[in-house]
Amino acid sequence: MSIVGTPDPQDPDDDVIGSNGGADSGWLTDSELEEARRHLPMLYVEALPVRLTGSGKVAQIGLLMRVSDTDSITRTIVSGRVRFGESLREALLRHLENDLGPIAFPQLPLSMSPQTVGEYFPVPSTTSELFDGRQHAVSLAYVVPVTGTCQPRQDALELAWLTPQEVREQDALSDLEGNRGVLVERLLASVSC
Repeated sequence: MSIVGTPDPQDPDDDVIGSNGGADSGWLTDSELEEARRHLPMLYVEALPVRLTGSGKVAQIGLLMRVSDTDSITRTIVSGRVRFGESLREALLRHLENDLGPIAFPQLPLSMSPQTVGEYFPVPSTTSELFDGRQHAVSLAYVVPVTGTCQPRQDALELAWLTPQEVREQDALSDLEGNRGVLVERLLASVSC
């Protein structure tokens, strides 16, 4: 199993105003983050990008390809931490833009109620558990239609568009890092796909 290793980009455009009145990236230092991960569940947002037919059915599902911490090629979905003081909508938009590019044009839902919730454990006790070797994390997961051009950024090598049938093939689901195939199945079920 690979460690999820969600990137925490240091983009100067993402700075927020800290409580001390100065610029604060919204992130903890590496040592503060490591300490927090030992004591607290971390909050993430995750998104499964999709393309829809004219009648609103899922035609294609976007899976990112990236090099894992173990130097193997894996598939993943859009994912990242929610910053202190950041709304779920802002966090989801930021991670979609970071991973898919600025002209993906994601169509966020009116309500930010997630389609499913993922709980990642540092040591999985069953094969159906989500896994992140660094921490206990909770993710609010969404299916997000995109209408624009996707140009993967950050640590993604490419974005592969697959049909729902291709995604459900065992190889595609088992390639998803952190046992995210379980999460993808839940997300697809939430949109009757």
